[in-house]
Amino acid sequence: MLEGNRVSRISVRGFAVASATAVTAVGSVVGVASGSTAQTTDDAEAVANDTTLLADIPVGQQAQVQTASLTAQADAQAIAADASARKDAEATARKKAAQDAIDKQKAAEKAEQDRKDKEEAENKAEAAGDLGDVPVQSSYAIAEIQAMAKAVVASDQWTCFSNIVNHESTWNYQAVNPSSGAYGLFQALPAGKYASAGSDWRTNPATQIKWGLNYMESRYGSPCEAWGFWQANHWY
Repeated sequence: MLEGNRVSRISVRGFAVASATAVTAVGSVVGVASGSTAQTTDDAEAVANDTTLLADIPVGQQAQVQTASLTAQADAQAIAADASARKDAEATARKKAAQDAIDKQKAAEKAEQDRKDKEEAENKAEAAGDLGDVPVQSSYAIAEIQAMAKAVVASDQWTCFSNIVNHESTWNYQAVNPSSGAYGLFQALPAGKYASAGSDWRTNPATQIKWGLNYMESRYGSPCEAWGFWQANHWY
């Protein structure tokens, strides 16, 4: 009987140590969250050192000690899992916030570009309208015609626009193709297409310029895109 009691005390000591280990694990996780790791560790050590008192527990109650130890370990694992899950959730939230910020910045940049494009289009439309106020003359010098065009063509599109006109008519607003009947600065075919910009299209280069610029932008997107097509096909 004495030997049995000694074995029981040793077994209980093992359970007590296991319980202390579990408490230490729990304390480590909780301590990190609350900033009280040192205090929790001291408590766990106190439990581990108090094995003489636990050893006095009757053999019949040792199962309860074992259950408590396993429960404490399970709680420690659950707390650790919760902490890991919170960490993952925080990382995911930070990534989403960063992506949202990038998306908002792109949207703001696009809105600003759209505003600039609209403003430029309005300015060009206004300038094109001003061409209608150019006094009608019996003839126009090339420099005068080019000045009209520069008033409505964007600066970054000017070279492309000018290249097309050079190849089509060498800036002669009364140029006629004897074979096809194509007419004017842009060699419109049929020539009557110019009429959509004004009835004086035969004698007014400003009217032809308005039509030609609108044609390039509506058909190709811009004079430079029209020039790219012309270079590949020698017509546009």
